[in-house]
Amino acid sequence: MPDCLLALESSCDETAAAICTLRGELIASRISSQIEIHRQYGGVVPEVASRNHILHARPLVQQVLADAGKTLGDMAAFAATSGPGLVSSLLIGTSMAKALAIAEDKPFIAVNHMEGHLLSPFMGENGPVRPCVALIVSGGHTMLVRVHGVGRYELLGRTRDDAAGEAFDKVAKMIGLPYPGGPEIDKLAARGNPEAFAFPRSFLDGRSLEFSFSGLKTAVLYELPRLDLKNEQVLADLCASVQAAIIEVLVEKLLLAAKQCGEKTLAVSGGVSCNRGLRAALAARSAKAGLQLLLARPDLCTDNAGMIAFAASQRFSTGHTSPLEADVDPNLSLVS
Repeated sequence: MPDCLLALESSCDETAAAICTLRGELIASRISSQIEIHRQYGGVVPEVASRNHILHARPLVQQVLADAGKTLGDMAAFAATSGPGLVSSLLIGTSMAKALAIAEDKPFIAVNHMEGHLLSPFMGENGPVRPCVALIVSGGHTMLVRVHGVGRYELLGRTRDDAAGEAFDKVAKMIGLPYPGGPEIDKLAARGNPEAFAFPRSFLDGRSLEFSFSGLKTAVLYELPRLDLKNEQVLADLCASVQAAIIEVLVEKLLLAAKQCGEKTLAVSGGVSCNRGLRAALAARSAKAGLQLLLARPDLCTDNAGMIAFAASQRFSTGHTSPLEADVDPNLSLVS
C-alpha cells in the first residue's frame, strides 16, 4: 500500500526533491544548488535558474527514490511548491509533479513555499504541529505568523520594504562581499565589535509588529565613504554592527508578538535563521522569558524539498489535495 509522498521544490535557484512518510517522517532529501552559477552575476538570473531546474529535476527524483528504497508506485501523492517564487522556476517543479501524479494516477498537492518554512521547525522530534508564534526570516520574506493549527494561520506583521536576508545581501554587495552575502557577514561578524557603529533599529516602539530594514541599508551606505574597508577589523566591526541591528529587531519583535498573543512556543525558520548570532540571541532571550524555542534544522532552513514534503503530508492527512489545473502564483499569500 502506498505509504509515502514525493515533493519537488523549484521556487528560486535550488532544485530539490524529497520523500517523506504520510506521517511526515523525512526519509530522503536531495538538493542541487546553483549558488556557484549565479554568484558570477551577483544574484539569481531567472532564465538561468529555470534551465538548470530542467536539467536536475529528473535525476534528483531518481536519486531520492534510490535513497529511500522506494518506487513511484509507493507514493500516495506527489507535491510541489506552487508559489511564491519565480514563475519560470515554479513551473518546472509543478509540471513534473503533476506529470508524475497523472502517470501514477495519484493526487497532486500544491504547497505554499512559506508554509513549508513555517512548519519546518516541527519536523522530527519537535512535532506535532501546535499553536505558536512563528518568525519566517529569509532572503525574500520577513514575517510574524500566529499558528493555530495546520492551514490555520494569522499574519501578525511583515516587512514594509526589504526582508532581513535582502538587507544582509545588499549590505554585503555594498562592501564587496561575494553572493550570497548573509553567511559572509555572519562569519566576519564573529570577529567584530557589534557596538562599533550605532545603526538604526526600525519600529522598535514597543507596539508595532511590522519590520523595516531599508533605513539600516541607507545608514550603512552613508557610513561607507568614511571607512577603510581594507582594514580587516573595520570590516569585521561593520558586519558585526549590521548583524546586531538586524538581530535585535527580529528577536524583540518575536518576543513582543508572543507576549501580545499569550503564546509560550516560538518557531523560527527560513534561510536567515541559520545565522549563528541570531540563533544564540534567540536561545538566550527565549530561555530568559521562559518560552519554548523551536528552530528548524540548519539543513531545512534554506530552500529544500523536505519541508515541502512535510507540509504536503500535513495537508494530505486532513484530506486536502489540489486540482491538476491549479496554476503557480509568484505572489502566493500564506494567509488569505
